[in-house]
Amino acid sequence: MTQPSYDVVEVVAMQLIGSDASVIPVSSEFSFRTTDPYTVRAVFTGPHTMSTWLLGRELLSLGMHAGSEAPAGTGDVQVWRDEDPDYTLISLSGVEGSALLAAPTEPIARFLAATEALVPLGTESARMETEITALIAALLTA
Repeated sequence: MTQPSYDVVEVVAMQLIGSDASVIPVSSEFSFRTTDPYTVRAVFTGPHTMSTWLLGRELLSLGMHAGSEAPAGTGDVQVWRDEDPDYTLISLSGVEGSALLAAPTEPIARFLAATEALVPLGTESARMETEITALIAALLTA
């Protein structure tokens, strides 16, 4: 089964902040499909590596209003606004280690606004009803 193309895509120039305060430029591509309205696909590409993460769209949205004292997210992904509101920080933790990424807030806010224009936050489950029904039908006929 082929996946449809993404409905919203935003490329954001970010910075990977090292534990020694070094900074490495990272390109990120945030993608959203209306058929999977809870999820944002984020592909981070650095000089020698690429990593794909699936982020909760609501978590990303909540992080745009959170501060460092109470970031959005309690698990592998946390998001908050920097002391400089022009920047948003994303912390990723996984089996291979941790990363702290700094991104300009404006393109992330623009991306989220575009996703919310297509599927307002809180209406995702109505959008998923057709997909879930099709999945159940496929499982029952398999």
